[in-house]
Formats: sequence, structure tokens, C-alpha cells
Amino acid sequence: MKTRSKRLMMAAMVLSWASAASAQTADEIVEKCLTAAGGRAALAKIKSRSTIGTITLLTPAGEISGPIEILNEAPNKARTLIKVDLTSLGAGQMVFDQRFDGKSGYVLDSLQGNRDITGNQLENMRNSVFPSPLLNYKEMGATMKLEGRDKIGDRDVYVMIFEPASGSVVRQYIDAQTYMLTRMSVKVDVPQIGGELEQTTDFSDYREVDGIKLPFQMKASSAVQNFTVTISKVEHNVTVDEALFSKPASR
Repeated sequence: MKTRSKRLMMAAMVLSWASAASAQTADEIVEKCLTAAGGRAALAKIKSRSTIGTITLLTPAGEISGPIEILNEAPNKARTLIKVDLTSLGAGQMVFDQRFDGKSGYVLDSLQGNRDITGNQLENMRNSVFPSPLLNYKEMGATMKLEGRDKIGDRDVYVMIFEPASGSVVRQYIDAQTYMLTRMSVKVDVPQIGGELEQTTDFSDYREVDGIKLPFQMKASSAVQNFTVTISKVEHNVTVDEALFSKPASR
């Protein structure tokens, strides 16, 4: 009996060691994510990006689509321009032009009025490091924690919690086989709706552009709006007009 007990204890210890060896840390998953996306060296070469596509809004009148243009420049400058014809909803042409110059943000909004970006939304824009916040999040004072594993559909995912020094905590779901970002969930304070809004975005149709893998489809859902962005063209290291990131002088 003693011999059998010892063998069982040894077997349990071996299984425990094997489990510990197979377990991954948050740092290891982050590095595998960067490698899957193209690697640190390839990402470091990306200084700017022009993205063109179509945004499709789900509305009471059905799906309504229009063009979307996104411009990014390292380390965190961004501009998003959306034009959608909402005549069927009685709202006419919608133009949404969101700009961030690295420090301050501004929105030209034909529906809700032009305004400065402040508070939680501004903090989140400052945290949106290009081309990937995973490259140097520790230097920014942020942390990345592995919460555990879950499933999205039939795919196993790692649940990672990105917590910046200020701004919203971001829950990321990383495919356990490909190490690509599958889903992201974040809560944002939106003054226009008078409170906090949680938005979930699913990423798919990854394609390689200049050695970097990027999602060509993003589906976002929240309590106030569902939409899909489908990308048609991506260009890297484009010449950038810095004025496009700033509040227009006449505003």
C-alpha cells in the first residue's frame, strides 16, 4: 500500500509539473501576439497607416452603408472620417470627423454638433498607441493580466485584461491557437448619452499587409449602435498631412 501511495503521489507531482510548464504568463501571451501579428521588428517599421473601407450601420430602417477613412501616425495620432446618408431616417447626410493630435481631440459631427473630446474618451485616445499598445505598454504605466481561458464559438481564447494608468480597462480575447485578437470589450463614459457605454468589437478576416497581419472586418455592438467596418485598402508609411489630426483653426 505504501509503495502504491508513493507512486500515486509521484504521478500527481509529475502532472502538476506538466500543468505548470504548459501554463502561460501574460508576458508570454503578449509576445506571442506580437509575433503572430508580424513581430516587433516589422511593427517598428510602421510609422503611419491609411485605411479605407465601408461602415455599415444597423438602423430601424435597415442597413445603411457609407465610406470610412482612418489615418494613424505613431505614436498615437488618429483621424476617423465617416460619411453616411441617413435620409431614410430623416437625418440627411451624416459627417463624423474625429481627430486626435496626440494630446487633444476634437469631433466635427453634423448630427450632434462639433465638440472637444474630454474626460474618459480623451484618456482612451491617449492610450491608443500605434501601431500596437502591446509594444511598450509597460513603459506607459499599464499592466496586462491573464484572467483565464474562455470560448468564443468553437475557439478557445485567452482572456487578457489591459489596465492603463488612466482611462478604461480593456478586456481582450486572444485566440489560443493563432494568438490573434478575436474580441475586445471596453466601457467608455459617453457624455452624449449621459453615462457609461460598453462596446464589444469582434475582429476577423486577418490579412497580411507589409508583413503585418490586420483584421479586414470589425463588428462592433453596444446598447446604442451596432455596425460593421469592412476594409478594402491599407497603406503603410504614407505621407501625412498633420493638419488632419488637429482641430480646424476656424472652429
